[in-house]
Amino acid sequence: MKSGDILEELTALRRIDAEKRAEEIPFGTMLEKAKAAPAAKDFAASLLKGGIRIIAELKRASPSEGMIREDFRPCELARELSGAGAAALSVLCEPHRFLGGEEYLRAAREECGLPVLYKDFVSTRYQIAAARAAGADAVLLIAAVLDTENLEDLLGFAHGLGMQALVETHDENEIAAAAGCGARIVGVNCRDLRNFSTDVSLLERLLAKAPARCVRVAESGMHSAEAVACAKDAGADGFLVGTALMRAQRPGEKLAELIKGAKRK
Repeated sequence: MKSGDILEELTALRRIDAEKRAEEIPFGTMLEKAKAAPAAKDFAASLLKGGIRIIAELKRASPSEGMIREDFRPCELARELSGAGAAALSVLCEPHRFLGGEEYLRAAREECGLPVLYKDFVSTRYQIAAARAAGADAVLLIAAVLDTENLEDLLGFAHGLGMQALVETHDENEIAAAAGCGARIVGVNCRDLRNFSTDVSLLERLLAKAPARCVRVAESGMHSAEAVACAKDAGADGFLVGTALMRAQRPGEKLAELIKGAKRK
């Protein structure tokens, strides 16, 4: 299967998963659970406090990297990364190819007070309601698999639940779509999901395209302090780091190293 098809495949699979789940927990019930959850934390504000604001990502595996962290303990990881200076957490919840789960988000949520991003292949209101019910403060929306009408609807629905959304983009058209739909947080993914190549030079060109009102996030390729510093210079407010942390023997030490090193650049 072409890697570009993985994005479409996983979005379709997760939509089917949501439909099956809705047979057991109807949308109305899930929405009630979402509205009854504790108030969402301000994900965007966590990235605007100055300094190097890293969103530390908890993930076990990925289609391109395979198994990333065998010894995956979300509670310990959340506690360690929070203590090391993470601005927020991102938790991979996709089970088929990333080996994630909503239970990991719940565990991380209970372990620390940081804002938490639900990272999955989201294309329905039901998934957003489930994310809020699980304690997520923000949700990932991937512009490449959402048409303008759907993106605008999901953004509005998330905002209506008190959540925020990180809208992931990879080119000028997707940034324009995100901005036009009212996105408050725009991420530029340096990884091309069609072939999994990574080009951090995209940041300098694309981050500037996001409206000044948007919080800008650099995604993928943030493996070193130099890369984070370059992303900061390109205009990023926040930096999503996953693989570099999950591959480290001591993720907290790696995070502290990235923050300290990027400040010196």
